[in-house]
Amino acid sequence: MFDSTALDFWTMMESLLLTLLFSGMIGYERQSKHKVAGLTTHMLVALGAATLAIIQEGLYQDSITLINELAVTNPDLATRIVPERQRIIAQIVAGVGFLGTGAIIKTNGSIVGLTTASSLWITAIIGIAFGMQYFVLGIAVSLFALSALTLVKRVFKNLYVEQSNID
Repeated sequence: MFDSTALDFWTMMESLLLTLLFSGMIGYERQSKHKVAGLTTHMLVALGAATLAIIQEGLYQDSITLINELAVTNPDLATRIVPERQRIIAQIVAGVGFLGTGAIIKTNGSIVGLTTASSLWITAIIGIAFGMQYFVLGIAVSLFALSALTLVKRVFKNLYVEQSNID
Protein backbone atom coordinates (compact mmCIF):
# COMPACT_ATOMS: atom_id res chain seq x y z
CA MET A 1 0.00 0.00 0.00
CA PHE A 2 1.19 3.51 -0.73
CA ASP A 3 2.82 5.30 2.17
CA SER A 4 1.73 8.95 2.27
CA THR A 5 5.28 10.06 3.07
CA ALA A 6 6.85 7.87 0.40
CA LEU A 7 6.96 10.25 -2.54
CA ASP A 8 10.67 10.71 -2.04
CA PHE A 9 13.34 10.21 -4.67
CA TRP A 10 14.60 6.80 -3.54
CA THR A 11 11.15 5.27 -3.21
CA MET A 12 10.22 6.46 -6.70
CA MET A 13 13.49 5.07 -8.06
CA GLU A 14 12.82 1.73 -6.35
CA SER A 15 9.37 1.57 -7.96
CA LEU A 16 10.69 2.48 -11.40
CA LEU A 17 13.70 0.14 -11.27
CA LEU A 18 11.57 -2.82 -10.18
CA THR A 19 9.16 -1.96 -12.98
CA LEU A 20 11.96 -1.98 -15.55
CA LEU A 21 13.43 -5.22 -14.24
CA PHE A 22 10.23 -7.27 -14.16
CA SER A 23 8.60 -5.85 -17.27
CA GLY A 24 11.93 -6.34 -19.01
CA MET A 25 11.81 -10.06 -18.29
CA ILE A 26 8.42 -10.31 -19.96
CA GLY A 27 9.55 -8.13 -22.87
CA TYR A 28 12.67 -10.24 -23.30
CA GLU A 29 10.55 -13.39 -23.51
CA ARG A 30 8.41 -11.79 -26.25
CA GLN A 31 11.46 -10.51 -28.13
CA SER A 32 13.19 -13.90 -27.96
CA LYS A 33 10.15 -15.32 -29.79
CA HIS A 34 10.42 -12.57 -32.42
CA LYS A 35 7.10 -10.96 -31.54
CA VAL A 36 5.93 -7.51 -32.63
CA ALA A 37 6.42 -5.93 -29.20
CA GLY A 38 9.62 -6.85 -27.41
CA LEU A 39 11.88 -5.74 -24.60
CA THR A 40 11.83 -1.99 -25.17
CA THR A 41 8.10 -1.75 -25.82
CA HIS A 42 7.16 -3.72 -22.71
CA MET A 43 9.56 -1.72 -20.56
CA LEU A 44 8.25 1.61 -21.86
CA VAL A 45 4.60 0.65 -21.38
CA ALA A 46 5.26 -0.47 -17.80
CA LEU A 47 7.47 2.52 -17.02
CA GLY A 48 4.81 4.91 -18.27
CA ALA A 49 2.14 3.17 -16.19
CA ALA A 50 4.34 3.24 -13.06
CA THR A 51 5.12 6.91 -13.56
CA LEU A 52 1.46 7.80 -13.94
CA ALA A 53 0.60 5.75 -10.83
CA ILE A 54 3.22 7.69 -8.87
CA ILE A 55 1.92 11.02 -10.22
CA GLN A 56 -1.63 9.99 -9.39
CA GLU A 57 -0.65 9.20 -5.81
CA GLY A 58 1.12 12.54 -5.50
CA LEU A 59 -1.99 14.35 -6.72
CA TYR A 60 -4.09 12.38 -4.26
CA GLN A 61 -1.78 13.28 -1.37
CA ASP A 62 -1.85 16.95 -2.44
CA SER A 63 -5.66 16.85 -2.37
CA ILE A 64 -5.68 15.40 1.14
CA THR A 65 -3.24 18.08 2.31
CA LEU A 66 -5.39 20.80 0.75
CA ILE A 67 -8.54 19.42 2.37
CA ASN A 68 -6.82 19.39 5.77
CA GLU A 69 -5.64 22.99 5.33
CA LEU A 70 -9.03 24.22 4.13
CA ALA A 71 -10.88 22.37 6.88
CA VAL A 72 -9.64 25.03 9.29
CA THR A 73 -9.92 28.14 7.12
CA ASN A 74 -12.80 27.35 4.76
CA PRO A 75 -14.75 24.18 5.70
CA ASP A 76 -17.36 24.64 2.94
CA LEU A 77 -14.68 24.61 0.25
CA ALA A 78 -12.91 21.66 1.87
CA THR A 79 -16.02 19.48 1.49
CA ARG A 80 -16.14 20.18 -2.27
CA ILE A 81 -12.73 18.65 -2.97
CA VAL A 82 -13.02 15.01 -3.94
CA PRO A 83 -9.71 13.15 -3.85
CA GLU A 84 -9.65 10.20 -6.26
CA ARG A 85 -7.07 7.49 -6.73
CA GLN A 86 -8.60 5.57 -9.62
CA ARG A 87 -9.06 7.91 -12.59
CA ILE A 88 -5.58 7.83 -14.06
CA ILE A 89 -5.24 4.08 -13.50
CA ALA A 90 -8.53 3.46 -15.30
CA GLN A 91 -7.25 5.44 -18.28
CA ILE A 92 -3.95 3.50 -18.31
CA VAL A 93 -5.82 0.20 -18.50
CA ALA A 94 -8.03 1.44 -21.34
CA GLY A 95 -5.17 3.11 -23.22
CA VAL A 96 -2.92 0.08 -23.10
CA GLY A 97 -5.83 -2.06 -24.25
CA PHE A 98 -6.03 0.18 -27.30
CA LEU A 99 -2.26 -0.08 -27.80
CA GLY A 100 -2.48 -3.86 -27.60
CA THR A 101 -5.00 -3.84 -30.42
CA GLY A 102 -2.17 -2.74 -32.68
CA ALA A 103 -0.30 -5.95 -31.90
CA ILE A 104 -3.20 -8.12 -33.07
CA ILE A 105 -3.11 -9.01 -36.76
CA LYS A 106 -5.65 -10.97 -38.80
CA THR A 107 -4.30 -12.61 -41.93
CA ASN A 108 -5.61 -15.49 -44.04
CA GLY A 109 -8.28 -16.37 -41.52
CA SER A 110 -5.89 -16.60 -38.56
CA ILE A 111 -5.37 -14.14 -35.74
CA VAL A 112 -1.92 -13.57 -34.26
CA GLY A 113 -0.66 -11.24 -31.56
CA LEU A 114 -3.21 -11.90 -28.83
CA THR A 115 -0.56 -13.10 -26.39
CA THR A 116 1.66 -10.10 -27.12
CA ALA A 117 -1.30 -7.75 -26.64
CA SER A 118 -2.05 -9.47 -23.35
CA SER A 119 1.57 -9.24 -22.25
CA LEU A 120 1.58 -5.48 -22.95
CA TRP A 121 -1.57 -5.13 -20.87
CA ILE A 122 -0.18 -7.15 -17.95
CA THR A 123 3.10 -5.19 -17.98
CA ALA A 124 1.08 -2.00 -17.59
CA ILE A 125 -0.66 -3.59 -14.60
CA ILE A 126 2.74 -4.57 -13.21
CA GLY A 127 3.91 -0.98 -13.65
CA ILE A 128 0.84 0.25 -11.78
CA ALA A 129 1.48 -2.21 -8.94
CA PHE A 130 5.09 -1.10 -8.56
CA GLY A 131 4.15 2.56 -8.97
CA MET A 132 1.62 2.21 -6.14
CA GLN A 133 4.29 0.41 -4.06
CA TYR A 134 2.60 -2.97 -4.08
CA PHE A 135 6.01 -4.57 -4.53
CA VAL A 136 5.11 -8.13 -3.55
CA LEU A 137 2.08 -8.05 -5.83
CA GLY A 138 4.15 -6.66 -8.72
CA ILE A 139 6.78 -9.36 -8.31
CA ALA A 140 4.17 -12.13 -7.98
CA VAL A 141 2.19 -11.02 -11.04
CA SER A 142 5.42 -10.69 -13.04
CA LEU A 143 6.51 -14.21 -12.16
CA PHE A 144 3.05 -15.65 -12.84
CA ALA A 145 2.90 -13.87 -16.20
CA LEU A 146 6.36 -15.09 -17.13
CA SER A 147 5.35 -18.61 -16.12
CA ALA A 148 2.22 -18.38 -18.24
CA LEU A 149 4.28 -17.25 -21.22
CA THR A 150 6.94 -19.94 -20.89
CA LEU A 151 5.80 -22.96 -18.92
CA VAL A 152 2.10 -23.23 -19.68
CA LYS A 153 2.56 -23.43 -23.42
CA ARG A 154 5.20 -26.17 -23.04
CA VAL A 155 3.02 -28.22 -20.67
CA PHE A 156 -0.07 -28.01 -22.85
CA LYS A 157 1.91 -28.62 -26.03
CA ASN A 158 3.32 -31.82 -24.53
CA LEU A 159 -0.12 -32.88 -23.29
CA TYR A 160 -1.59 -32.29 -26.74
CA VAL A 161 1.18 -34.30 -28.42
CA GLU A 162 0.76 -37.16 -25.90
CA GLN A 163 -3.00 -37.17 -26.35
CA SER A 164 -2.64 -37.24 -30.16
CA ASN A 165 -0.36 -40.27 -29.91
CA ILE A 166 -2.91 -42.13 -27.75
CA ASP A 167 -5.72 -41.73 -30.29
